[in-house]
Amino acid sequence: MPRLRRRASTAAPCACVGRTLSVPDTTALRTAVRLRRLASARLPTPHGLFQMAVFAAGDDKEHVALWMGELESGMPLVRIHSECLTGDAFMSLRCDCGPQLQSALAQIAAEGRGAVLYLRQEGRGIGLANKIRAYALQDEGADTVEANHQLGLPADARDFGIAVAMLEALKVRRLRLMTNNPRKLDELRRAGFEVVERVPIQIVANPFNAAYLETKARKMGHLLDPDA
Repeated sequence: MPRLRRRASTAAPCACVGRTLSVPDTTALRTAVRLRRLASARLPTPHGLFQMAVFAAGDDKEHVALWMGELESGMPLVRIHSECLTGDAFMSLRCDCGPQLQSALAQIAAEGRGAVLYLRQEGRGIGLANKIRAYALQDEGADTVEANHQLGLPADARDFGIAVAMLEALKVRRLRLMTNNPRKLDELRRAGFEVVERVPIQIVANPFNAAYLETKARKMGHLLDPDA
């Protein structure tokens, strides 16, 4: 497990983690994540009082960790959540992102311990404008994977090396991961974390996202219960 590397200066601590992605139809990258903690404060939410920290990771984006309780010991719940403006902020029914985020925060609050890592990797890493272009192609009949391919983009372009570095910065070693995505499990385990349990975070489908969820299960390997 790579250790946090700290620069000898008065700047915030820096974590450097090398990652190689080998999942089919993802962007194959080797990254060195230089993580800097930029700011911290308390954040009251409808679910309870969280601590919030903003991190820079050398990708011109500001990533966020929300957590409550003691993370270093035990097996805290952890959700790695990729930014989804349409779902998280505008409550779009085309995806399950917004309800998943709120469910994760509620489950963490109920246990009194856990973290949400909010990665600024909109549209599974392709960016907001490309995601909206993909939506337009889906309106014409393409599924979420086909739409990305028609744009010349991978189905999933995210780099979870940022999440690895954030977990190290929060001193998390053992965790229960809230996810339906086996790739996230694989990435954390390859990085040396002990993922003791996968906690499903499935949302009831609606007429606007049922085909999207079916595609994620069939083409991207997401662990979804078709009867849920």
